[in-house]
Amino acid sequence: MSKILVIEDERPVRTNIVDLLSVEGFEAIGAENGRIGLQLIQEQEPDLVICDVLMPKMDGFEVLRALSQKSDAGSVPFIFLTAKTERSDMRQGMELGAYDYLTKPFTRTELLGAVHAQLKKRDLMMQQYTTACEQTEQLRQRLHELQQFSDAKGQLLNNLIDELRNPLSNISLSIRMLKEGIPGAQRDRYLKILQEEFSREIALLNQVSELQQLLTPANIKLLRQFNLLQGKSEG
Repeated sequence: MSKILVIEDERPVRTNIVDLLSVEGFEAIGAENGRIGLQLIQEQEPDLVICDVLMPKMDGFEVLRALSQKSDAGSVPFIFLTAKTERSDMRQGMELGAYDYLTKPFTRTELLGAVHAQLKKRDLMMQQYTTACEQTEQLRQRLHELQQFSDAKGQLLNNLIDELRNPLSNISLSIRMLKEGIPGAQRDRYLKILQEEFSREIALLNQVSELQQLLTPANIKLLRQFNLLQGKSEG
């Protein structure tokens, strides 16, 4: 059930609108002036506000101006009731954020048509807002997963670099010793080391290639669940 606040200083008009909306199944609340109406907007959080323009103490423009400065209530749909039809008044209301105008006297059909139209727009805006929030959260989670993925790849590749350094050092030593023209027995020994370390290096490079295919966000998450991979804790 949608909640509608009617701000109108003329009691017969206010009562008629509240009664009409109540019969149509809305939860209708009345306020006799702008100050009370502004307070009720904050307390009751209506889905729609119907507000007279010309009122004592605080007119409709002042209510809407004050409402627009409050981020938690500034998006409430606003329909102005007015006996004026001047374009300047309508433009002023629209610039402040009014959604629609009804000129007095108006019919039941005109009132309900404006109410249903604005509530439908509000529902659509709320759906769009909810969808945007869900998409933003999905994007945030995806970015978090990608960050973990990047961190894990960096960690594994750093480990592989350390592994690659050892055989490279041995290969470098063996080449230097061979260049120095060492005796035959030692030369054969260093040739064997060179061959073994070269094979080890090739195997490690193949592992790197395989890891590139295996390192997916899902696999990294699984590795962390079983404490097989160090990394930042999820949060």
